[in-house]
Amino acid sequence: MTVDAPFHQITENRAARWLVTVDHATNRVPDWVGGGDLGIAPAEMGRHIAYDIGALGLAQKLATHLEAPIIWSDFSRLVIDPNRGEDDPTLVMQLYDGTVIPANRGISAAGVEERLARLHRPYHDALELLAARSSDTVICAIHSFTPRLRGRAPRPWEVGILHSHLDSRLALPLIAALEAEGICVGDNEPYAGHLVGDSIDRHALGLGRPNVLIELRQDLIETESGQSDWAARLAFILMATLRQSGL
Repeated sequence: MTVDAPFHQITENRAARWLVTVDHATNRVPDWVGGGDLGIAPAEMGRHIAYDIGALGLAQKLATHLEAPIIWSDFSRLVIDPNRGEDDPTLVMQLYDGTVIPANRGISAAGVEERLARLHRPYHDALELLAARSSDTVICAIHSFTPRLRGRAPRPWEVGILHSHLDSRLALPLIAALEAEGICVGDNEPYAGHLVGDSIDRHALGLGRPNVLIELRQDLIETESGQSDWAARLAFILMATLRQSGL
């Protein structure tokens, strides 16, 4: 896989049922998109609007603890969002948390199709191949959320567990296990847990795969030490929860 590839993965000697995914791992803008520039300031590209801060480092450490394969996208969610279905109106965002994205304003259907073909679809094709490697795959999607949106109240949760009413088999016992450890947990907070066509819908719900989507508050995992601490905590709880669930 080249440095300009739309995704990366680690699979060697990873035989666990778990598959760790990171949809919003980096803030990279490919050179062929606006010359590598979406028209917003570097400081804006460093915000949560461009990627999930801390998520990749935490997910890599978590996957190591779980002995699980991991796959992550390598393009900013502002270029095209891999956690959206192809027909989702927020697939290519033009405004996000108060920031206008100039390179996305008035984007043509052909422009969207190029980003789908070169970024979005290759990532999902590879993710599905990994998920299909075993009949008992369990998907663990890692995301992170900003402690506070502009003009909004602070978010109190340390961890959010997002889940669909179509399959909460793993999510609900995980919420209980996290709460038992004294962790402030959001049940479908700070977001609703299901979007038609999103990654979990596409790779887990429609195929009956056990799944969980974990959101970490970004101030807790912005440093490597924070990522290491939370990866170790989550790995222990995830393994125990899966074992006890009987899934």
